[in-house]
Amino acid sequence: MLDKVPVEKVLFLDIETVPQTYQFGDLDDKPRELFEMKTRFQQNDEKSFEQLYNERGGIFAEFGKIVCISVGFVTSNSMGKQIRMKSFYHDDEETLLKQFKSLLDEHYNAPNSILCGHNAKEFDFPYICRRMLINGIKLPNALNIAGKKPWEIAHLDTMELWKFGDFKAYTSLALLCHVFEIPTPKDDISGADVARVYFEDKDLERIKVYCEKDVVALIQLFLKMTGHELVGDSEVHYS
Repeated sequence: MLDKVPVEKVLFLDIETVPQTYQFGDLDDKPRELFEMKTRFQQNDEKSFEQLYNERGGIFAEFGKIVCISVGFVTSNSMGKQIRMKSFYHDDEETLLKQFKSLLDEHYNAPNSILCGHNAKEFDFPYICRRMLINGIKLPNALNIAGKKPWEIAHLDTMELWKFGDFKAYTSLALLCHVFEIPTPKDDISGADVARVYFEDKDLERIKVYCEKDVVALIQLFLKMTGHELVGDSEVHYS
């Protein structure tokens, strides 16, 4: 079934998020109180609310924001497959979300348009939707799943595909690339470094490069899982 998915119709994506304030102490009284309420069952003697905020502040859409959305798609010609990349990254979250929405509205609004990410059904897709609504942005059709039947939702998730119905464990993109022998470039940062690079180094370009590498790895993984040849590095093009 999966090998019948037209890869040229799929938009692959990944997001990078950070807390709205770098330090827990910088939160105003009300959001600090609400964060403590949200994470009260995770707090203990070994893990303070400040530590929880450092770990999870950017993961919760109510307390974080998106600083980069990278997307990629596959094209085919007589020479073979190519990967085309584009990123939306900005200090102003509303700006990048509107830019991303325009892409979906203009090019991925048809019923057969497919979105794909890794752990995207659990994280990326709902996070984008929540932040769009918070910023007063109407959801694009590709993300607006309210009232749709499961078979009407054109979302794919490589982590879900790998589970084969097993819901016990999380499998990282890095691990799957390793087991499928997909070459990936060595990164100078990891997901845990994104907030520091954003707030201390103020280097959005570096975050964008990291995000784009994940999307390329995601596409290669999807190609491998669907029986296609990998795309060579020289055939990956960045806008």
